[in-house]
Amino acid sequence: MSTMIDNDTEVAAGPTADEFAARLLASVLGCTELMAVYMGDRLGWYRSLAADGPATVAELAERTGTVPRYTREWLEQQAVTGVLHMEDADSPADRRFTLPPGTAEVLTDETSLAYMAPISRLFAAIGGTLPELLEVYRTGGGVSWERLGADAREAQADLNRPWFAELPGAFAGIDDLQSVLTRPGARIADVGMGGGWSSIALAQAYPGLRVDGFDIDEPSIELARANAEQAGVADRVRFHNADADGLENYGPFDAAFAFECIHDMPRPMDVLASMRLAVRDDGPVIVMDEAVGERLVAPGDDLERLMYGFSLFCCLPDGLSHQPSVGTGTVMRPDTLRDYARAAGFQDLEILPIEDFSFFRFYSLVR
Repeated sequence: MSTMIDNDTEVAAGPTADEFAARLLASVLGCTELMAVYMGDRLGWYRSLAADGPATVAELAERTGTVPRYTREWLEQQAVTGVLHMEDADSPADRRFTLPPGTAEVLTDETSLAYMAPISRLFAAIGGTLPELLEVYRTGGGVSWERLGADAREAQADLNRPWFAELPGAFAGIDDLQSVLTRPGARIADVGMGGGWSSIALAQAYPGLRVDGFDIDEPSIELARANAEQAGVADRVRFHNADADGLENYGPFDAAFAFECIHDMPRPMDVLASMRLAVRDDGPVIVMDEAVGERLVAPGDDLERLMYGFSLFCCLPDGLSHQPSVGTGTVMRPDTLRDYARAAGFQDLEILPIEDFSFFRFYSLVR
């Protein structure tokens, strides 16, 4: 249905009040479910149910060092929402709660491509900065990644970890990349590496490779170093607290990568120019970023809705927290990156034939 306004412009009538109220109610239910997932993740309830098996209220509270009354309320809520299976009993104290295997994979398996529990941490972190977000939306400035704290930092690292483990397989079909990554003694730069899982995955897959990772968030660098040490690659993977627009000072490199970070950067052209200068003339410069549409379409699909959500509350405020800033936001469409690349001295970009890699698209910047 549509309605007409002046100048013969046709406008969609949209949902009825009842229909939109139902949509918001569904959002409320989703929000409360996400917040409950945060509690179960951070308090260890899911991990205990997955590792130690079904439990009564008293058993789960004992295992996790939590208060039984709160534990009971959470278990009942999870059963009511269908996240947990409840085995009823004559006495409420004897009810047993089970985490089904598929649900356990999504909520506890850090190596699974379906692992989603960390997303609750990211939105919990955002919730703590809402007063600051309102202020910067009124007056300017931003809210930095540092202000979001450990919940957001660990969430992003944990969400990307299983997909970054797939990078070697994705690159196996790209001859130019394979020839560099398999070259004995090759050096690559990993710009904006966060928790370091991209650097670690590539180092593990290519034993002759040396990786230098760069970030400006010191807690992320400390996390990355600990992860590399635990993974046994710290002898070939080094992490630096350095702004990537000075990358050439650490080169030369045989290739440079920027995994899901260019859209966050206040000065992406400077960073891309530095990557170009830091890499040998025949070396690839690769950007992985969100696979958003080539142009704005309204209404959009679920991916666009999700990316605009990240942009509103996280990526755009972070990008604007450093000045000067181009203020890209999460929704960096291909033409925007192409403009940045050309301003950085590249001729163009190509989209690599890597399909179905989470929410991401891979670009090769052409000299």
